[in-house]
Amino acid sequence: MGLFKSLFAPKEAKFVEVAPFGARYEVPSGQTMLEAALANGIPFPHNCTVGTCGSCKCKLKAGRVSALSDFGYTLSQQEIAAGFILACQAIPKDPLTQVEVEIQALDAPPPEKFTGKLVDTQTLTHDIVRITVELDRPIKFIAGQYANLKSPNINRARNYSFADAPDREGLASVNFFIRKVPGGAFTEELFAGRLKDIALDVEGPHGAFHLHAGTAPMICIAGGSGLAPLLSLLEAGRQDRVKRPCAFLFGARTQADLYALEQIQAIASSWADKFVLMPVLSHEPADSAWTGARGLVTQFITDAMPGIDWSNAEGYMCGPPGMIDAGIASMTETGMRLDKIFYDKFTDESHISKMP
Repeated sequence: MGLFKSLFAPKEAKFVEVAPFGARYEVPSGQTMLEAALANGIPFPHNCTVGTCGSCKCKLKAGRVSALSDFGYTLSQQEIAAGFILACQAIPKDPLTQVEVEIQALDAPPPEKFTGKLVDTQTLTHDIVRITVELDRPIKFIAGQYANLKSPNINRARNYSFADAPDREGLASVNFFIRKVPGGAFTEELFAGRLKDIALDVEGPHGAFHLHAGTAPMICIAGGSGLAPLLSLLEAGRQDRVKRPCAFLFGARTQADLYALEQIQAIASSWADKFVLMPVLSHEPADSAWTGARGLVTQFITDAMPGIDWSNAEGYMCGPPGMIDAGIASMTETGMRLDKIFYDKFTDESHISKMP
């Protein structure tokens, strides 16, 4: 009889409390913490809702959750160890779950929908191109943010960071650095030349990656097409005369995979404080004429800016998941605080396909 009652008894309600909003809401069976929050009108930070962007990252203060997909695909091991979860992939297991979200001091314009047309494509490396998209009207964004691009022939939009510094009046023509993803629906069309003169759906701006106010030394690391948001951020910082020491490490496989160095050097030459540029090559032939750094880019953080107070420094990273995870490990080992490390992890269809 006891078993019969337990099978048909109503399930215990599960509630979530969100600080600092002071919000409390119920999570119905079959919904994630994020879905229930949005259904209750709670302004929970989010964007992709599938566990790849990290926008809904929050700190678990009390209670337990189960994950629809491994948090480790997006969060670092250090963040997971510190108690961070993704609300879009979290199902509460206890009657009460308490989480805390970071309130972003980001006065970004609200996302809008635009129509865009591909007007130029420039080859940067064997697998990265710069595309120029002309919009039906100017778009306003914060340096470091991204837009969703979608062609009529694919079902899901792709996220690409702006490679331009923003303009107060908005930009009607915007640039993106796009890496070819084998089998990727959007990039296969792009690299095959099938997007020319086709109307693209553009939505943005999105994302919370941005330069935080302050004068602390900043360490920037980019890998592959992850150069785009950092170029946007640094070019805006140069224009705004941001005065803080900066070390910029650009990781690539070989010399042929380096690009936009003249643009970075132009930023360095007019930066308002000390600026160190350090390209690092991981697979450059041993017998080449390259005299720069060799190895993993995340191994050269202290070399790029020695003798600083690392507990006061900030880290900014954009690139593939492996680089971001290694960078967080290296930065925290120097003494940099985890809450002073900001990143945009570039996942693609190959990462999404691995998710359960």
